Amino acid sequence: MIETAILTPLEEELFALVNALEQFGFKKHKSLLGSLEIFEFHELNLLLALGGHGKTQFGVQSQYLLCQLPQVELLICAGAAGALSNELEIGDIVAATATVEHDYNLKFVNRPLPRFTGTPQVIDTLKQLPRTEWDFRLHFGLIASGDEDVVTVERGQELAYLTGCVAVAWEGVGGARSSQFAQKQYVELRGITDTANHCAAADFEVNLASAMFNLAKLIVRWQAAKDYCAV
Repeated sequence: MIETAILTPLEEELFALVNALEQFGFKKHKSLLGSLEIFEFHELNLLLALGGHGKTQFGVQSQYLLCQLPQVELLICAGAAGALSNELEIGDIVAATATVEHDYNLKFVNRPLPRFTGTPQVIDTLKQLPRTEWDFRLHFGLIASGDEDVVTVERGQELAYLTGCVAVAWEGVGGARSSQFAQKQYVELRGITDTANHCAAADFEVNLASAMFNLAKLIVRWQAAKDYCAV
């Protein structure tokens, strides 16, 4: 019984991740869950599906999947992100210790931005993974989530200052909210494709496949570690 679901915001992210897992020798089983196409990898005890672009669409589709498949205990938002920190390099992976909704703009009252913590047990397991064979680095930090393309250095610096985030993407908080509502575990994993500047769109296209391939490496190693600990 599959207990982990990975949703990607964009089709190209989904296909890149599915293809990478197949390159590692894992067999996929494609099926339909209503109008949602899903790819099951039974050897890894996980399924992949499209989450949709933007916080709202991602929240809708992740909530639908969790309702239709109540056996799923962990939802993962996996995709590309822009770096807000100089410590991150193209191809690195960020596991969100928390996802911060940076475009939740209250004006009537003054309170902190909504923040959704990644499931601590999942984060701890990822931190313990051996990394000697990786050609990328795994970082842990805050990821900014909002329906905004960050394509200038100035805006990236502003977000980093205001939120303390090391990377920025769109959909993470949609998955976080649906997981919280369904009382499920959640984590956001992002591969760095760009540095959130004027070259972001072109860099995304060039670096997406390698970033998702690195994500696949992490997922395979992580699932293997989970199985080992369960023995």
